[in-house]
Amino acid sequence: MKNINKSMKILTMFLLAAPLIMVSFGLASAKETATDNYKLYCVQCHGTKGTGKGINAPFLSVAPRNHTSAKDMGELSDDNVFKAIKSGGGAVGKSTQMPSWGAVMTDDEIHDMVKRLRVMCKCEGKK
Repeated sequence: MKNINKSMKILTMFLLAAPLIMVSFGLASAKETATDNYKLYCVQCHGTKGTGKGINAPFLSVAPRNHTSAKDMGELSDDNVFKAIKSGGGAVGKSTQMPSWGAVMTDDEIHDMVKRLRVMCKCEGKK
């Protein structure tokens, strides 16, 4: 009987903790995905530090945005940043050299990228 009660307590604790564990792993995973996506798709133009000085920057007719600038990034709404990533710079009246990533990243991944950019600039978007 003692073993059954002990097993039930362990099972109950696991069932109560499982959602918290899953949420924790999900948040870490989203953060890691945004970081990985930034390294894969953005650093060539925006640079490893996000300053707009990537290896492709000297060859572009318009300088890439500095993602670490609170002033520049703070002037943009999250919706504007999302649209620029998903549909390209031309969709928000900026450089058409900024490609569309909507076929490569999911909407959730793009939302995570917007959050990552907000961390990089240490700013909030324009409301």
